Amino acid sequence: MTDFKTMKTEPAKLDNKTRRLEKPKTNDPELGPLQLLPGRWANLPNLPGRGWNMIALPFVAPPPGVPFPLNYRLLVNQYNEELEFTLVDKAVPNRGVRLAPGAPANTDQFLVALDYQQRITQIASDDFPQSTVRPPDGSTIHHEPGLWLHMINGITDGLNIGRLATIPHGDSVLALGRSSEHSGASSIPDISGLPIGVDQDLKNPYLAPYKHFNDNFFKGLFNPVSPNDLLEAANQGVDIVKTTVLDVDSTHPTGGVVNIPFVVRQANATVVKSTFWIQELAEKDKYKKPKLRLQYSQLVMLDFFPRVDGLPPGCCPGPIQWPHVSINTMEKVVE
Repeated sequence: MTDFKTMKTEPAKLDNKTRRLEKPKTNDPELGPLQLLPGRWANLPNLPGRGWNMIALPFVAPPPGVPFPLNYRLLVNQYNEELEFTLVDKAVPNRGVRLAPGAPANTDQFLVALDYQQRITQIASDDFPQSTVRPPDGSTIHHEPGLWLHMINGITDGLNIGRLATIPHGDSVLALGRSSEHSGASSIPDISGLPIGVDQDLKNPYLAPYKHFNDNFFKGLFNPVSPNDLLEAANQGVDIVKTTVLDVDSTHPTGGVVNIPFVVRQANATVVKSTFWIQELAEKDKYKKPKLRLQYSQLVMLDFFPRVDGLPPGCCPGPIQWPHVSINTMEKVVE
């Protein structure tokens, strides 16, 4: 294990910029909109179990009493999370030239890259139709290494941040986006958990798993039909002074999702969108600095099974798109 406090390197000069690999510090202005991320975020004792997840999965065992066989199940999880930002690479160079007539020039781009590790542990789960393949409580259900990027210059269409992620299921993501700052709290947008390509009336028998949890909230709290509701509820009574928003989307040009062949055949992940709301609170920590909270909402679209919404042939080609949504509210760990 490398000790970043004692590690010494000879930095290389890159066109008057020094590239440095180091342990990041909170509020380092060189990190730009990422400057509040360094360190560890977690579901601490005052915010336990604030992570919630919903995902539809191909499944062949329909429950009794359903008018026609369902071919999927809806899985919901409650979880605790650790999200740690441990390393920063400053002034990462991308080399380029401008070949203007009579005036060629270097147009090098420089980026800040912030390394992260995400670990998620299940507290509870349920599915409908019920199965015997749910992981036991206490299991690690997600591990993700990745990078957040801040483009210092050479910005295209205002896209100044990016997120790279790799997931052990066999998925790699590049999502690009924009950062912003706001006074007070930012409103949390509503998103629908219902699949696209299906008649979305909850009386539709094909949506029986969604109706089940809409009528019986998971743990009495989480409704996968409207999954972001608990983020807004978590902000009630919290004095939020400022919010930094990091919003990324794999559908921006040059972004995308790449999957291994089995995933492509069975439940292809095609879109990843995520928003981080980093909140500076009026409440102070033990060092008399503002407490920091992090909320996020992540939407992954999984494509499987032909559309069943009865639209005219050729109107809306492609399979059903199933929202896979994860949300959480965490605190910055004060070391």
